[in-house]
Order: sequence, then C-alpha cells, then structure tokens
Amino acid sequence: MNRTVLIVGFIMTAALVGVLYFALGKDPQAIDSPLVGHAAPDFTLKAVGTGQSLNLAQYRGKPVVLNFWATWCRPCWEEHPVLTETSQAMGDRVQFVGVVFQDDERKITDFLQQRGWAYPTLVDDRGKTAIAYGVGGVPETFFLNKNGTIVAKYTGPMSGDILQEYIQKAMR
Repeated sequence: MNRTVLIVGFIMTAALVGVLYFALGKDPQAIDSPLVGHAAPDFTLKAVGTGQSLNLAQYRGKPVVLNFWATWCRPCWEEHPVLTETSQAMGDRVQFVGVVFQDDERKITDFLQQRGWAYPTLVDDRGKTAIAYGVGGVPETFFLNKNGTIVAKYTGPMSGDILQEYIQKAMR
C-alpha cells in the first residue's frame, strides 16, 4: 500500500472524528441562527383551510412568533397546545403564524381540528420558506420584533415559560 495514501487517509479520518466529537455533544440551542439580528425573509404562502395567500410583511407592526412544524413530528404534537393557549392569551398583541412543510394539507386540517386552531397556519409545499430560514428540523420557532427583524430562534418544543421568555424578547 502506498504510504502517502495511508497518511492522507489517517489525517482525514482523524479530522472527521474530531469534528464529530466536538459537534455531537452541543445543545442545538447553543447554535445561533445567522438570521438573528436581520430582517426575516419575506414569503407568501397559502393558508390551510381557506387557500388565501398570506404574506409575512402584512404582520409588520406587531411581534410575530413564526413556528415551523409538521403533523408527523411528535414534539410538535406536544408543543402545539402551548402555542395555541399562548396565542389565545396574547390576543392581538402578538401574531402567531404556523408554517407546515413536508406534509399533506388534509393531514394538517385533521391535526388542527383535533388539537386546536388559534392562528394562521400556512403550507410550505416545496419547502422554500423553510430553506430560506435554515430550518434543519421541526419544531423550530423564530421570534420577530414589530419591525420584522428576527430577534431570537428556538429549536425544539417549548414549554409555556420558555415561550413567554422568547416573546418578551420580541416585544422589546
């Protein structure tokens, strides 16, 4: 065997093991989105149930909780009641928006009828909006201030306390 190939292979393997060692133990919350501090990517998507086109920009002037989720996501099932109850409690002070991707609209409608429906839920058919936000998995939630700037991102299901903490960041 060629000694150079062996050395290069060893170096590549060691580098890969090092990256995996340091990356696997990290909390996903510790990884900030590069979008935080920047204007939220604008989008227009169709609302579940009505087919009405809604644009993110129409919510400027109030904080927005933008939640990416899917019906096949078990943590999303657990988180949904927290989002629904908080949305109802906040009234028109904060706009909640759900974006569902990689899912079927009939399944989404069934989910919402069973679990509650308190705010607009939009369908991201091709996943372009999720890609624009850098969504790596669901649930992921972005918090926008009244000017449309992303002030925070949360990865994973939220408790009521965590959701309130992040909403306060968006209301500042």
